[in-house]
Amino acid sequence: MSDKTPDTREEAAAKIPALHVLMAMGYTYVSPGEALTMRGSGSGVLLESMLRERLKRYRFEHRGKSCALSPGGIDEVVRTLSSTGLTEGLIPANKALTSHITKGITVTEFVDGEKTSKTIPLIDWTDDGANDFHVVEEFSVQRPGGLGSYRPDIVVFVNGIPLAIIEAKRPVSTTRDKAMVEEGISQHLRNQQGDGIQDLYAYAQLLLSISGSEGLYATAGTKKKFWSIWREEEISEAELAAVRNTELSTDQVASLFAERPGYALADYQRLHAAPVAVTDQDRLIIGLLRPDRLLDFTRRFMFFDKKLGKIVARYQQVRGAKAIIDQVSKKKPDGSREGGVIWHTTGSGKSNLMVFLTKALLVEPELAGARVIVVTDRVDLEKQLAGTFLTGGAFGSDVATKKDAEKAKVQSGKELATRIGSGSERIIFTLLQKFNSATKLPECHNPSDQLIVLVDEGHRSQGGENHERMRKALPNAAFIAFTGTPLLKDDKTRNKFGPILHAYTMQRAVEDGAVTPLVYEERQPVVDINEAAIDAWFDKITKGLTDSQKSDLKKKFSTRGSIYRAANRIDLIAWDIAEHFSENFKKLDLGLKAQLATDSKLSAIRYKAALDATNLVTSAVVISAPDTREGHEDTDETKTPEVQAWWKANVGNDPKSYEDGVIEDFGTDGDPDILIVVDKLLTGFDEPRNAVLYIDKHLKSHNLLQAIARVNRLHEAKKFGLLVDYRGILAELDTSIQDYQDLAAQTQSGYDIADLAGTVANMATEYKRLPSLHDALWAIFKPVKNKQDWEQYRQLLTPRLSDDGTGHMVDDNQKIREDFYEALTEFGMCLQLALSSRAFFDDGAFDEAQIRTYKRDLKFFAELRTQAKRDAQETVDFSEYEQQIRKMVDRQVIGRDIKDPPGVLPLGTLGENDPEDWSDEKTRTEADLIKTRIRKTIEQDLIDDPYAKRVFSELLRDAIRQAEALFDHPDKQYVLFQDLQEQVDQRKTPGVPDRFDGHPKAQSYFGVLRVETEGFEAELTEERMVEEAFHIDETVENAVKTHSINPGNIEGEIRKQLLPHYFKVLGGLDSAKSLIEEIVAIVRAGRTKGAQ
Repeated sequence: MSDKTPDTREEAAAKIPALHVLMAMGYTYVSPGEALTMRGSGSGVLLESMLRERLKRYRFEHRGKSCALSPGGIDEVVRTLSSTGLTEGLIPANKALTSHITKGITVTEFVDGEKTSKTIPLIDWTDDGANDFHVVEEFSVQRPGGLGSYRPDIVVFVNGIPLAIIEAKRPVSTTRDKAMVEEGISQHLRNQQGDGIQDLYAYAQLLLSISGSEGLYATAGTKKKFWSIWREEEISEAELAAVRNTELSTDQVASLFAERPGYALADYQRLHAAPVAVTDQDRLIIGLLRPDRLLDFTRRFMFFDKKLGKIVARYQQVRGAKAIIDQVSKKKPDGSREGGVIWHTTGSGKSNLMVFLTKALLVEPELAGARVIVVTDRVDLEKQLAGTFLTGGAFGSDVATKKDAEKAKVQSGKELATRIGSGSERIIFTLLQKFNSATKLPECHNPSDQLIVLVDEGHRSQGGENHERMRKALPNAAFIAFTGTPLLKDDKTRNKFGPILHAYTMQRAVEDGAVTPLVYEERQPVVDINEAAIDAWFDKITKGLTDSQKSDLKKKFSTRGSIYRAANRIDLIAWDIAEHFSENFKKLDLGLKAQLATDSKLSAIRYKAALDATNLVTSAVVISAPDTREGHEDTDETKTPEVQAWWKANVGNDPKSYEDGVIEDFGTDGDPDILIVVDKLLTGFDEPRNAVLYIDKHLKSHNLLQAIARVNRLHEAKKFGLLVDYRGILAELDTSIQDYQDLAAQTQSGYDIADLAGTVANMATEYKRLPSLHDALWAIFKPVKNKQDWEQYRQLLTPRLSDDGTGHMVDDNQKIREDFYEALTEFGMCLQLALSSRAFFDDGAFDEAQIRTYKRDLKFFAELRTQAKRDAQETVDFSEYEQQIRKMVDRQVIGRDIKDPPGVLPLGTLGENDPEDWSDEKTRTEADLIKTRIRKTIEQDLIDDPYAKRVFSELLRDAIRQAEALFDHPDKQYVLFQDLQEQVDQRKTPGVPDRFDGHPKAQSYFGVLRVETEGFEAELTEERMVEEAFHIDETVENAVKTHSINPGNIEGEIRKQLLPHYFKVLGGLDSAKSLIEEIVAIVRAGRTKGAQ
């Protein structure tokens, strides 16, 4: 079986397959020696002879005459392109050379004695076939200062210019369980250092790291964290397979193997004697380096950002931009352009997608003259997008200034009307609200179909008058909505804008590494309310007020918002936040930051003071002006002295400068550590350092998903984004994520060579099983048609999900993996025992050739098993953040009134539905979710049934105590809380007879009667209390009907009707008043509940 196992070394597994695919796509192979000759003298990295030949063939037009470049002109182009300008740094040099590559180089020529300047293109962008594509391996480049040289594995050239660099690695390391593509990335990063080979990377547009089965890509200057996978969504699997299995010509094979040993060619021919499976490496190379794709990427899907350096588009941005261009190129019968929706999860780069789109439009013949109107519904989003467009070159000029970005922003409705009607600006930024005033002006109308409207956060802007006015003003424009939140069933975004053009979900973004995984932690502040002190204060302060005034004051004071904003509660949480951030983030000195979301401006200011008092962290507040609405507790905080005083002392008359300064500081290693906000900066604020969101604010649906995405941006030091919840929003979070979160992949353990140590068996006979175990192991891979093709082995083991007919997704390949792991373990253990046995070596049935075969096959299948486990997500490396999670979970909370959580919840675990398949951790999570839902139901839904609220609160406390004792039995915890939830949902209150179906208010009044009559000498019977409860219900209902026009009289009517009756029933005025006040409180609570 020696010819059955594939060669998994770097050369055979990754490098030669990559060269094969490139040559199959039309690249000409150039050997290292030939490349050295083409480079000419010196240490240049251009294939100069190739470049010069192309320039000699080039012709430019002058006064109707076709002219060739002069030798001096050719020299000038080569000299300019050879001057890397690396003294300014790698990225500035790359930017300058990229400009030359994409736009050409201007030279001075003399034609018939006339001096003229001509811009000479280096690449023909209109005809891919008019360019020369070459691939060179082992391309040696000298390092500075006599340090020797580095040799990238593969370099791709277009017209003699190096545009792509590839580092190739073997599929699996034999010494570490680590993706080998990371080794290739490390080499790329090393090569780009000052003592590396920046001369080559100054030209690079695409960098690839491949390992036979896998591949990642980036561009010059990209940090390791931001390297991306490529998912091919346009080229079919059949087309990919056709490229991979293209038979190279005899001359191509001869050139490729001219300097390789004979066995390499023999292995190559054996591999290609049968169809070869397509790998992710193949998808990456074809997807990015197919000649038309490479040119398209270079021209349209790169930009330079002042803060982040050079940015290359991820696959979802490329596909999204192309989908938009395809759609807006279409026209409806009435002449208007088609539109649609881009759903890309928050944090995955929608702003950058807009820049790529706007740049791409510049080179579309039919749309190059199109004007782009970018619409947002918030000033901070408008500012962020304008800045991104400016630095990304979307204005169509390398010399666009900050002034250009400011000029692009519309200042008033009148200015917007003028620009829409008669303006010529290529890009306009405006707020949706300005359309309202603009469309009232006659000049605000433009029937042109050369207008493309990009609406950011389209889920918020899709409805209402403003949207319709926008449509009326621009009847033939193409409208594209961008949304990062799930498009739920009742979402009308698609109806307003058109179909979904491209979707990129949260789960896919996490899988791709485009965003950081999120982890949830609930910390419960326990606040004891001193009712006696409150009552005393209330009696004192309300002297002289009417009953109605007292009622209004008590209602306002008793709202939860007042409790949440109480200074003592804020002090308690602030200490917890300060200690938590200091211990788990600040002391690690990683430069990470946090946001604190509060419910009001007053809370934000009080949190600032409380955090400052800890001396553990620094903080800053960003809120809107006191006279503007923010948060959902108070409409206007103009009259709040604390807010006014803080604003005057800190912000003054220049809120823009204040906010800009805070945001800029937040993006540095220095202060502040924590940014305190209400609504502002909870959407559209992208700071990669932001690692923690402390939540003391009720959030749900779109707002919740937008807020939590503030901490999912990628950062080198951030392994996860942490959500710390002081409001109990877990149930809301679960509900939101359930709408689009798929089931997490099931994992299992497998076999490692190291597991063999210490095994005991009967060595004298055990080794005799080797042949049958070896055959059994190979039998698993009988479906593999080409035994030389690593990918076919891999694909047989890769998870393949299908519906089992009952609505559950199952992995069709899981049984094959399990059989493989078991067979490999048995074979490996048996071989290890055999190699420790003299009898084995004395047995003539096993010669050295057979032993070598066994060893080689064991090594191969062990590597395959490592690959299979990684493909099936059966191994996860948590080592980089284990310590932080341990601190977060185990650390004692400062202050006795903050409950430490039992653990953290990865958001990916939310939304799973079959209890029988749950792990212990998942079962505990679900039990905790039910507990949270029960608490929420008791606090919110039972506010008009004080008796049920009291009884169920006590039952919940008892259940929590029982659950703590059942920690090792999560299934019992789950059943315990599930039973209580059913009881609460059905409102089966202990002590209340089952006589109130359809009459919940009567049930509430029964509970009040039960409490108010306890201890009476003539205690009412249960039957009598049921009758009285229905009597109260009827009286209240009549009072509501009678005074529906003037609700202020309802309570007086209730008192008037019930007081005489219960004076007689209860035998005293005080008892009757007490009962009626409880009844009135239930009526008020019912009105409040109905208004929520």
